[in-house]
Parts: sequence; C-alpha cells; structure tokens
Amino acid sequence: MVFRKLPGVSASGMGLRLSQKFVFLLFLSGLVTLCFGALFFLPDSVRLKRIFLSKTEVQPVTVGSGSENDVREHLKRPKEPEHTRGMTPGKGETKSRKPSVSNEATEERLAGGKAQEDLTLSRSKADSLMERVSDADHDANSDTFNFKKFQGCLLKPALGRDSGSTADPKTNDRREKVKEMMKFAWDNYKRYAWGKNELRPLTKNGHLGNMFGGLRGASIVDSLDTLYIMGLMDEYNDAKEWVQTSLDLNSNGEASLFEVNIRYVGGLLSAYYLTGEELFRNKAVELGEKLLPAFNTPTGIPRGVINLGSGTSWSWGWASAGSSILAEFGTLHLEFVHLTELSNNPVFKEKVMSIRKLLNKIEKPHGLYPNFLSPVSGNWVQHHVSIGGLGDSFYEYLIKSYLMSDKTDEEAKKMYYSALEAIEANLVQKSPGGLTYMAEWRGGILDHKMGHLACFSGGMIGIGADDGAPEKRQHYLDLAAEITHTCHESYTRSTTRLGPEAFRFDSGAEATATRLSDRYYILRPEVIESYMYMWRLTHDPKYRDWGWEAVEALEQHCRVESGFSGIRDVYALTASHDNMQQSFFLSETLKYLYLLFSDDDLLSLEDWVFNTEAHPLPIIRKSCLQDEATEEKTVSE
Repeated sequence: MVFRKLPGVSASGMGLRLSQKFVFLLFLSGLVTLCFGALFFLPDSVRLKRIFLSKTEVQPVTVGSGSENDVREHLKRPKEPEHTRGMTPGKGETKSRKPSVSNEATEERLAGGKAQEDLTLSRSKADSLMERVSDADHDANSDTFNFKKFQGCLLKPALGRDSGSTADPKTNDRREKVKEMMKFAWDNYKRYAWGKNELRPLTKNGHLGNMFGGLRGASIVDSLDTLYIMGLMDEYNDAKEWVQTSLDLNSNGEASLFEVNIRYVGGLLSAYYLTGEELFRNKAVELGEKLLPAFNTPTGIPRGVINLGSGTSWSWGWASAGSSILAEFGTLHLEFVHLTELSNNPVFKEKVMSIRKLLNKIEKPHGLYPNFLSPVSGNWVQHHVSIGGLGDSFYEYLIKSYLMSDKTDEEAKKMYYSALEAIEANLVQKSPGGLTYMAEWRGGILDHKMGHLACFSGGMIGIGADDGAPEKRQHYLDLAAEITHTCHESYTRSTTRLGPEAFRFDSGAEATATRLSDRYYILRPEVIESYMYMWRLTHDPKYRDWGWEAVEALEQHCRVESGFSGIRDVYALTASHDNMQQSFFLSETLKYLYLLFSDDDLLSLEDWVFNTEAHPLPIIRKSCLQDEATEEKTVSE
C-alpha cells in the first residue's frame, strides 16, 4: 500500500516545531519510565523480571519467607555423612521413602466443644491469641480453609485426653525417657548447628549438604510437630520464631522434589494442622508453588530435581535413561491434596491425579510397578521392583490416600490392593528358618535381600487390613506381624541390637547383613514405625518391649557427648560413629517411639495419617466440613 503525503507536512518532521518535539519526547520518556517502574516494583512482577534479569539477579517477591534447599543426598555409606536415606553405594539409588508451634489448645480444639484441660498454660495462651487472629482471617474469606471448623470434625482431640499419658507408670517412664532424648538431640542441634540442616555431633558443627537446594533448617522444620506433641513448648517456640524470621524460600538451589516435599512441605502442613498458625500454612503453600514447575514434562510425571528459583527441573544423573523414580513422584499425593485444601487452588491435586491417571493406563509387568519411569515417554525404563528404596513410599501413599480421604478415594484403594496382591504373589518369601520377608524383583529374577527401608511395610499392611476383602483381614494382620517380626530379628541378630541397612536370606544367612556395605545404621525409623502401628492395631505388649530394646540400644551405641550419631557397623563391639544426627531421627524415630509409649488417642489413627516423614496430616471429612459450614450459615441468617 502506498501512503500519500499530506499537504504541508514534511516526511521527516511531520510538521512539528522544535518545542512540540521536545514535549512529545518528554511524554514518551515518562511513559517508558512508568512501564518499567511497574515492571520492577509491582508485587506480581516476578515472572516478568525473569525475562530481563539473569537468575542470579532475580529476587522473587514473597510474603515474609524464603528458602534455601538442600537436595537430600541418599548416599548409603556412613563415611559420607551427607547421605540420608536413599542412594545405594556406587549407584546412587535414592531412598525413595523416608528418604514449634502453638496448638489450638482451647475449647474449639475438641470435637464436642469440651475444654481440653490437659494442655500447658503456655500452649493455652499462645493458642488463644492464635485463635482470634485465625478466626478473623477465615471470616474475611469464606473460600479459605476454616481451622475452627476443621477441629470440630476431629473425632478426638489431637493431643488426647491427657496429652497421651497412659495409666501404666512404667510406660509413662519410658515415654519420658524418649522425651528426654528429643530434648538432648534438639539442645545440641541448637547449640552447635542452629539454622543448618543437620548436626554433626562429633565435630560439633552443622551440616548443609546438597539435598534441599539451599533451603536451611531441615532439622527445625522436621521437629516442629515432634516438639509440639511432646509439650516442649520453649523449644517449639524457638523453632517457630526461626521459621518466621529465617526460613528463606528464595533460592536458586537445586533441590530434591521428594525431600523438600516430605520434610519441608509436610512439616509445615502438620505444624499448621496442629496449631492453626497461619505462618505455617502460608509458607507451605508458597513452597508448594515453587515445586510445580517440576511437573512440566510431556507426561506430567515430575522430574526429581528442581531449581526452586528458576523452576528448571531435570532427572537425577544416575537414574536410568533420565527416568523419574517411582517412590519420588509417587510420594506427593498426601501433601499436594492438602495444599489444595488450604489454598483453594485445584492445581496441586490435579498434578498428582495426573500421575495416577498415567500409572493406571500403562501396563504393569505381573501387576508390579517398576522403580524407573520415563517422564518423556511414560514407559517403564527398567523392570526392577522393590518395596524398599526406590519404590517403598509409593505403596504407602496409596493406602494412606484412601484413608486420608475418609475412605472415599476408591481409585487409590483399588490400586493399593491390586499392587499388594502382586507383591504377595511375586515378592513375599518365607525363609528356611520360617521368616517372612520382601525380596526384590529384577526382571523376573528374585534378589533375596530386604532393606531396612522395606521394614515400614509391616505397619503399612497392618493399617490396610480392615479395608480389603473382609475374609482377608486376618491374613493381612498376620502378614504384617510376620514382616515386623523379621525386621525385629534383624535387630536382635546384631551385636548392637540395631538393624543393618540391608539383610539377606541366601547362602545360609537369615536376617543378617552379609556385605560390609550393608552393615551400617543411620538412626532410621522404619522398624520402630511398624512397632508403633502394630501396637495400636493389636495391643500386644511385645511391640512396646521391642521399642524399649531400641531405646536402650540407641542410648548405648548412638548417644555421644553432643547428640546422636549413626554407626558404621552394627556387628562391631566398638561403635564407629558417622558423625551425623539425621533430621528424620527427630521427626520420625523419636516421634514413633513417643507414640508407641503413649495412649492411642494421641494423634489417633481415626483422625490422622502420617506422611512418609512421620508428619501427621488430618483425614479430610468433606461432609463434616460442609455440614458445619451450612449450619453456621443457617445460624447467621
């Protein structure tokens, strides 16, 4: 198209005088300044900033929080203390599973509105203030989760009728001993490693590691609920203050999606549900949002490593053909469903449901779920199946998803029992000595090895016994008891009475580590976890006795001058310590021991499920929440 020149208007100057040009340029420069000012100073401009700034320059705007992650290094060998629960020596196999805060202690905490007389004065004062602030926030936005209504849906008070105290003096003494162990471990962490991820008790310094991508304070976030339920309120309040002032979620570190989710997101969620402190909810949701880019793959299966600042993600370098790990992408459901509940944002639940949809669609060899899956093609990469490392918590989260949904998630139930049938048919074995164990499956060939991590399965099968076919209830309870017994045998057959990382059932060995690389113990919780569940399901006193054996062994072999340390050889007469007090020792091992020696109404299984890091999350009773909301609306009208 040809543009005709207008009469009297020059092509170069468009007929403007010099003064008019100056005014026009001044206006244009002001407009540009205004646009860039908005870009860099408005609170919602973080994504736009990333277009113009390098990732080292970006300071994402968040609401009073930040983070530096630490991707959990699952190195198996104790001589490399940065390991935590997952990689097999030389191969880097991730563990795959278990990889303070004021509780609302006033009348509203109880399901019937009864006053809870058993809480300490410090809890009550803190909770009273929290309740007033929390109620005001919830009333302002009816779409947000209402903590007060949630408490009314609990069948029992979270901390029990008498803070979990039992009628048996001996059991109470044992419970107090576990509480003293927690305080000792915490005090030394605070003294020598405050703000770091974990304590090195021999050298009396802190450890950051590289599992959380720059996030710090893993032991603090992991300990919030343990301190709270034990009534260690001064310690809890110190932890809460650190979360409020020092937990920085703004980092460009490279984090394990799995570890950040189970430790940080899980720890913050449980702290919120126990206390009602909005601080914990806000940080949990904010951190959850930072994990979402890991799901940006062709299949929706998240990759295992994510940069929390840039959102870029990739698979572990050691994982076969760039695959994702079953226990890692399968151990997100509980936390992400609760993130949707608390944020009213469906995206979290949608992400984990898309994982389930793909798993239901693809073929399973012999009904089993291999440990490696391509996030690009959606196909299995290797036919290695394990109920221990790499696979474990995937199965745990299936049955717990069903229980957490108030037994409405029929899809999770079907997947769990189908998987359990395949596991029984292909992996469950009986040794010549009569011990039941879970072998590993490698393309049809059985490896007669069971890992310490797989010892959680006794408790898992136990809590699911009531919900399968009625005629199989006793069968499942018997299977759970047999597996728990086998894991106890791995402890009793060692010199220290602590169990090795893995034990075998071949070449004449039974429940014994035959390889030097499997003889260490890093304060793991899985055996004690099954003791706790089996006690609550059967009330057989042997489970409490077995738990006390573990307490005595921990005190004798793992307690050092400035904390607790793992040991390199459970069969050695003289302990060689690995100089690491794992954060999961505070979150899981000591918590499960405390619950074992408490009344069953402390964090009742009728109201709570535990994530794979032992953080309690409530059963979601949608009908109750809706009924209470309707009733409240009717009263107000």
